Amino acid sequence: MPIAPPPARLLHPLHGVLLAWPVALFPAALLSDITYLQTAEIQWTNFSAWLITGALMMGAPVLLWAIVDALRARHIGARRRHRLYLLLLAPMWIIGFVNALQHSSDGWSSVGTTGLTLSSLSAALALAAGWIAHGGYREYRP
Repeated sequence: MPIAPPPARLLHPLHGVLLAWPVALFPAALLSDITYLQTAEIQWTNFSAWLITGALMMGAPVLLWAIVDALRARHIGARRRHRLYLLLLAPMWIIGFVNALQHSSDGWSSVGTTGLTLSSLSAALALAAGWIAHGGYREYRP
């Protein structure tokens, strides 16, 4: 039986650890927004704003690292995956930033339809980026 070569890594292990923050925090902010809409307890909007800020702070180095990796990719297959990954991360961060600005307003207007939509988009993009980043790992057994 021929042994398949191990797949090329998309992520450095430290990059994966940094990516875990926006992948966890953006969906948590979405859940916090949904909870606020259900309870009208103002503290949930504060939680959302903090979660979004944390995701942006940890997502910035991830985005910069992804830009450098996309520019350094040599093989066509790796280049495509890096570009797709970057095309998910960049809008994730930009939409998250707009969402942070939206959540800085008061009460209902901070979440409402716009805040919930922005939180949904940033969470979906973060989860998709995590899927693409970690999706290339497979264990080959002879």
